[in-house]
Amino acid sequence: MAAEKATPEAIGFIVKHSSGVICVGMEGADLDRLALPPMVAENQDPKGTAFAVTVDAKGPGISTGISAGDRAATFRALAAPATRPADLSRPGHVFPLRARPGGVLRRAGHTEAAVDLCRLAGLRPAGVLCEITTADGLGMARLGDLEAFCARHGLVLTSIQDLISHREELIAAGESPF
Repeated sequence: MAAEKATPEAIGFIVKHSSGVICVGMEGADLDRLALPPMVAENQDPKGTAFAVTVDAKGPGISTGISAGDRAATFRALAAPATRPADLSRPGHVFPLRARPGGVLRRAGHTEAAVDLCRLAGLRPAGVLCEITTADGLGMARLGDLEAFCARHGLVLTSIQDLISHREELIAAGESPF
């Protein structure tokens, strides 16, 4: 989901059906503008996921930061070009992730896919993402689980490889939007 479109209802759905850890893939320039450094000095994540310092939005109507409404407000704030570092509190309940330049063509990761999908939609390059767990919460959902989940909730399923192929087709046709 595009961070700028985050609503309490959508974030509530994500909380209910995921691990509860909700991230937002963003461009490095926006993380730098918001003074959101890496979470750790030495990233040891085997997949290279580049977590930044966690944040919550500040302002009227924001409580502890953990509610679906508070997190939706934080996602929208992170996507807004007018947001400044002082508009965010650290640490928080939202996990920003630094996307690599070049998107999925450079790193075939969820972070880059979320940002690329937003760019392709003509929206700010900040995409909300989460990990979907099995119904019992004991494992990560696999393809069959995801297909059933999407069918049950009327969602569309795609893959990072599909996105890579689409981007390559756009480039070959001279139509790449970024």
